[in-house]
This record gives sequence, C-alpha cells and structure tokens, in this order.
Amino acid sequence: MASSIPLAPIPPASIRLSIAPLEWEASLEAWLTLAELQLRLPPNQYSTAVSSGGHLPLFLASFYRETANAGPGDGTLSSQQALKLRKLCFVLFDRAVHEVDALPDLLVSDFLSNFCHAHLRSTALARLMDHLWKRHSNTLEPVLRKRKETLTKGLESPNPALAVTELAFLAPILRSSADIGSFFITGFDFLDALSMAYGKLVETEQLKPIVSIAYLGLTATLNTEPPNASLLSDGLYSLKIQADKQSGVPSLLADLVTNTPMIAKLRRTVSGKGADRLAKLLDTMETYRMPSIARPKKPVHRKVSKGKGKAVHANGELHMHRMSLVTQIQDLFPDLGAGFVMKLLDEYEDDVEQATAHLLDGSLPAHLQSLDRGEEASGMALSAQERIEHLAPRSTPPLPEPFVPERRNAFDDDELLAADASRLHLGKRDKRPQAAPTNKAAILSALAAFDADDDERDDTYDAEDVGGTVDSAHPDGEPAPSAKAMLEESEAALFSAFKASPEIFRRTFDARHAQPRMALKAETGMTDEAIEGWAIMLQREPRRLRDLEARLGAFDGRQSALATTAYRDSAPGTETEDSDAGPAGRGGGRGRGRGGGRGRGRGGSVAGPSGDADTVAAQRRKEAGKGSRANHNRRNQRAKKMARGGFPG
Repeated sequence: MASSIPLAPIPPASIRLSIAPLEWEASLEAWLTLAELQLRLPPNQYSTAVSSGGHLPLFLASFYRETANAGPGDGTLSSQQALKLRKLCFVLFDRAVHEVDALPDLLVSDFLSNFCHAHLRSTALARLMDHLWKRHSNTLEPVLRKRKETLTKGLESPNPALAVTELAFLAPILRSSADIGSFFITGFDFLDALSMAYGKLVETEQLKPIVSIAYLGLTATLNTEPPNASLLSDGLYSLKIQADKQSGVPSLLADLVTNTPMIAKLRRTVSGKGADRLAKLLDTMETYRMPSIARPKKPVHRKVSKGKGKAVHANGELHMHRMSLVTQIQDLFPDLGAGFVMKLLDEYEDDVEQATAHLLDGSLPAHLQSLDRGEEASGMALSAQERIEHLAPRSTPPLPEPFVPERRNAFDDDELLAADASRLHLGKRDKRPQAAPTNKAAILSALAAFDADDDERDDTYDAEDVGGTVDSAHPDGEPAPSAKAMLEESEAALFSAFKASPEIFRRTFDARHAQPRMALKAETGMTDEAIEGWAIMLQREPRRLRDLEARLGAFDGRQSALATTAYRDSAPGTETEDSDAGPAGRGGGRGRGRGGGRGRGRGGSVAGPSGDADTVAAQRRKEAGKGSRANHNRRNQRAKKMARGGFPG
C-alpha cells in the first residue's frame, strides 16, 4: 500500500517561505509518515522505489539539495520536525546502499556532496561512505574520474577561478570518505593541477579551497585500509618539486605546512612499512614553513546570553578548571557542545591532548560516536538573570562619606611617638620599680608536698620514656663499657662473616637482599651502607686486618713462630737518638743518680758492660720510661709545672 503513495519532492525556498507555518508543519508530518512507511517496504518493493525513475531518488535529491543551499534566514528545514525527517532520509539512503545493487540516480557527485554536507557531524557518515565504496566502487569510479578530469583541466587553465568554486562542493566528500580522497590523489595529475592553480591565484578566499582539498587528499591516504604510505610520500615529493621550482615564492606545500596541522597529524598516524622514510620526509617539510603567509584563525562567535530566558537550575556544579578544559577543545572544534566535550574528558581523564588527538583521527569509542556532538552541558552555572532572581534581600547601604586625604610625614609609625607617656622620664630614674611580692604561701605548700624520705627512683628522663637517644659515651669520648662490648660483638660478627664469605659485603641488589646479609643486619643492627663501608675500610687497612686476625682469628693450639723478647744491643756505629753512648762509647756525665749515666740512683748504666746485670736493668728501665723523657712530653711537663704556679708538687 505504501508503494502506491510516492513522496513528493521538497519545493524550493521561494515556495517554502510562502507557505504558512501551520501548513508547512503539516507537510513535514506527512513526509515523516510516508518515509517511515517506505522503510517498512519489503526488499523487492524498496528496490523498485529506489531504482532509476523511482520516486525515492527524486525526493532524496531534492531534500539534500535544499538542505545544503538553505539560506541563513530559512528555518523551514531546521525545525525539530525537519531534523527528524533528515534522520529518516539518512536511514533511507543507508538501506539503499546495503540492499540495492544499482543506484544510478544517487551515485552522482552532486548528490554525494549535498548528502555529506548535511550529515557532516554524524559519526555514522564515515562508516556509510566506507561501505558505499566497498559495494559500489565500480559505479563510483567512472563518475569520480570524469569529475576529476574536468577539475584538472579547469585548474590548469589560465583562469582557474571557476574550477576553484567547484572544489568547495568536493570537500565534504573527501572529508567523509578516505577512499575517495585517496582516489583523487592517485596519479598526481590532480595534485599537480592544484599546485599550478595556487601559483596563479592571489586572493586568500580562492587559495583556501585549494589548500583544503590538498590537505584532505593527503591525509586520507593514511586512513584507508590498508594505509598507503607510499602514495603519501610520492605526493609530498611532487609538491616539494613544485615548491623548489618557485624558490622564494609562497607555494602550496608552504601553505600546507604553515596553515594546516598536516605535519602533526601525519606524525601521529604514520606507522608500518615506509614509516622511517616518511618521518625523514616530514622533517624536511618543516623547512618550508613560512610565517609570513600564516593566516589568522577564524574567531569563534558564540551566542551571548542576554538573561532574557529563565534558566533551569543546575543540580550539579561545574568547576572553573573543568570549564577551561572544555573551552580549549571548543576553540579547536567549535561545533562540539559542552555536554559532549565533558563526556569526552571523562573518557580520557581530563587529558585535552589525548581527546584532541582522537577527535582528529576519528578514533573515538563506539559509545561516544553514537552521542549527539552538539549536546550542551546540563550542569552549567546559573545565568545572570537567575543570579539576579536569587539575590537575598538586604537594606540599602548608606552613602559613602566624602574622602578626606590624610597627611603623613617621615615620623609616622615612630616608636617614640607611639609610646605611652607614663614610660617617658627625664634624667636618671630615682627609684627602680619594685618586684612583685613573693608568694611565700605557694613556696611553703610546694616544700610541704616534697617528701625527702621518698627514695623511689625518678625515671622521667630514661631513654625509653623521653623517646630519644641517650648518649652512653664517657665524657672523654670513649664508649661506655656496655657500648664497647656491643661494638666488639658486632665487629666479631662482621669479621667472622667476612672470613667465611666476602661476597656478602658486595654493593649489589642481590647481595643486599640475600639471606646472609639480612641475618647479619639483624645480628649487628647496622644498615647496608654501614656494613659495606666496614668491609671497604677493612680492605684498605692491612694493619687493622692483621689486628682482627690476631684478636678474633681462630686459634688451634699450635704456635708457628716464637717472637724474641731478649734485649739486643745495637751494632757499633748504629746508636739511636735516645742512646747515651757517644761516638767513642763514653758513658754518663749527665746522670742524676749516684750510679752515673742517666740512671736515677738505682745503679748501673746503659753504656756499661754488655753482660752486666746492672747494665741490663738500666737499659730496661730506660726503655720503659723513655716516653716520659722524650721531647714530645716536655710541653706536658711544663704545663703541669705552670698549673702548680711554679711551686714544687
């Protein structure tokens, strides 16, 4: 039944604007009802309605043509009913692409341009165009090739302005379909024609379409399946050759590098085979940047609320930091609503760079692609009108008093001028202020509370109670007996471990976390750094190592050597500094005792007969008391003397 009721084409703007609003809304309701009935047709009837000469291609072509060409004052196709009809038309064409094999009336460049322009913000457009190319590429290629040849000839003509106007209709298709964009770049004849036309034109408004088409075509080569990096490299080389021929003159390549994000986008998406070659080529492209031809960004004009509408009170609160992030993304994508941007920031944890990269690449998750990109935020702050309506009533403030300037000089805030007059006096004070009377009653009560017979030990300042470390060393710097014993035990444990396995003391991660090291730390209470430092200093001091071996080494009961303890006289002519024997072997003369020599009254001389018992005893006494008579001890003896005040001790 529905196939017998065809859809009438959308009338032009001159007729639509003359229709009364109520009648136009009734017409939109009729189109909505018929479009829904068309979607319920079985496949064979729907194929007949979409085939050549059917009523659906005529209706869809008229609807998208009028939508794309609607003026700023034409609101007939922007109402809520018209937006519903636009969604139904998208579904009608989507079903035709998937079910119908031949679509000669719809697979034309003009219809595709108007269709892509109407649904440019839709996330489903790219998927539909990708399926369209895979299913109907045999029909599309001849149509697009003819359009490409026509544009190439127009761009290479002496007056390429007419061809530039047609490029504006091609841009929505290239932006929506990476396969069609790659198709136009293939062969480089179209790209070379764009470069030649750029050199012939001087007006900025005519150069923008050329730069946009070149940018969309080059970036589309990496969005195809699989990405065609070699085609992109060849296209960039072609533009580089054209730019080198026009040395010093702005070229298409210089405009692309300066005024488009092509280099940054290609760096993010390049991968796979030929990536290194393309990366080096992109580094070379940076040298063609020309700041002199940089165009200012188009200012984004947002609608300013005048406070005439009553705002709905927001349940949530939007922080200023979050709003600044939303504004940063909206500066790059003015068509995005604040609500959609906030959901995007929630997805990427407020990372503006990552969200921007996914928007440029079109790689948003499925749950974000299905959302309305124009959605506004529901948690915006109160409008100016709402803030006025919620003002709390208060009394009128008093009028401000007239301002009287205050005179200031260099002596302001001086301490002497600000002091109390009672504290000032002339000359010396006669009487000093008496101290406050002593509270004798408090002192007597405190003494009465003190019990002299209480012999309980006060542990207030014990090391366990004060929470600190009490120095257990002696006043002269020597460790206390208990601390000394602890040090000896730690050193014995360290030396025993060092002799058993020196690898425990290595400064490596494995050695520090090994079981022997952990046991050594628990036994000695030392840190890893202290243990490793002890081993290092032990290796640097052989004498200390010998002392430890002699003191802590294992003794098996056997003595390998016997050190001599007998006195041995020096050989002739080898007298030491402390010897009393002169060159000729003379004795004494400087002694203080009765026995001559240096003896102290006990008899015998160090220079006496070698076998004499008194001589041996004198020599032994000299060796024992030599330190008290050496030069280095005279200063201490003099200090003792001066401390006694010169009197004998």
